[in-house]
Amino acid sequence: MNTQDYISLENQYGANNYNPLDVVIDKAQGVWVWDVEGNKYMDCLAAYSAVNQGHCHPRIVDALKNQAEKVTLTSRAFRNDQLPLLYKELSELTGFEKVLPMNSGAEAVETALKAVRKWGYKVKGVPENKAEIITCRNNFGGRTITIISFSTEEQYKDGFGPLTPGFKNVEYGNAKALEEAITENTVAFLVEPIQGEGGVIVPPEGYLKEAYDICQKNNVLLITDEIQSGLGRSGKLFAFEYDGIRPDGVTIGKALSGGLYPVSAFLASKEIMDVFHPGDHGSTFGGNPLGAAVAREALKVLVEENLVEKSYEHGKYFREQLRAVNSKHVKEIRGRGLFIGVELNDEAGGARRFCEALMGKGILAKETHDNVIRFAPPLVITKEEIDWAMERIKDVLLMD
Repeated sequence: MNTQDYISLENQYGANNYNPLDVVIDKAQGVWVWDVEGNKYMDCLAAYSAVNQGHCHPRIVDALKNQAEKVTLTSRAFRNDQLPLLYKELSELTGFEKVLPMNSGAEAVETALKAVRKWGYKVKGVPENKAEIITCRNNFGGRTITIISFSTEEQYKDGFGPLTPGFKNVEYGNAKALEEAITENTVAFLVEPIQGEGGVIVPPEGYLKEAYDICQKNNVLLITDEIQSGLGRSGKLFAFEYDGIRPDGVTIGKALSGGLYPVSAFLASKEIMDVFHPGDHGSTFGGNPLGAAVAREALKVLVEENLVEKSYEHGKYFREQLRAVNSKHVKEIRGRGLFIGVELNDEAGGARRFCEALMGKGILAKETHDNVIRFAPPLVITKEEIDWAMERIKDVLLMD
């Protein structure tokens, strides 16, 4: 079968809820992928940061194979020998006291929402069903009904009501707006340290520190969503580290398994996590031994191969090379680590045509919010590979 055969099958039998580039990938290794025609591409999306450790990292693949031959699923009705070790290693690495494992990023966010609401009622003393959670405009946390309820993207909500109440939106990067939105019923502020789907938006320096201080003063929990920005993507283990703070809780996913298996988690203090009691929350697959074994190895690779430090160094280099391109189409280049957004001028004709042109030159990137090209390759990328990519990116950015 060729590329068009696969595309035809997908269009015939699949729901039309994505608009992918017309490349059909059947092999991947490191920063490279190959399509069914044998064409080679550099992956500059990394599955939205899920493959920070590179495609099919041999150590993580071996961990998956070894565990798959032992036991894959017990449910949480019984204990397994991998989950306690993941708890310990994740807590020691991140400094958070407690871990609640799930599968997808959206599940981790839903878990955080349930935790902060229950904390608000049982610890803070907010009247029942009055809890408020503040989020930011232009946010993205997933696709569940409750999560889209606090989105400001109208398409995400169109046709899916009635939506979940209890959320307020404020301007991203504006600490004063946060402070003014807080009431006696506010239980948490949920924020992305870098807005990924929003266009790789980096807030003003010191914003998270201001937000942290405001939350502390008002007995409001600060929860950071690091599902895309965390685990090395931003050049730090977590992007919140740039502001020298420690939030009350954080959601992680994607790269937690190196892209081999869906694993996510909510990390928080003991005070927050202890609001949960048996039967309050759960997941059949969450915390399964296969996922736990994969996540344990994925974290070891992140640390032992110095991928966080490489992200910082190579991300800085990548942005410098991009800024050296004098393109009439480029409005702004921004980001941290290997989390980079190239915003185009309105006259450029949209980012999609640039991504299609990049694909033609062997680079896979993806547009976000119409006018932004996102570059987020696996953290194992080398400077030589960045140089290879820049030769092609420059040609595309300079096209008419």
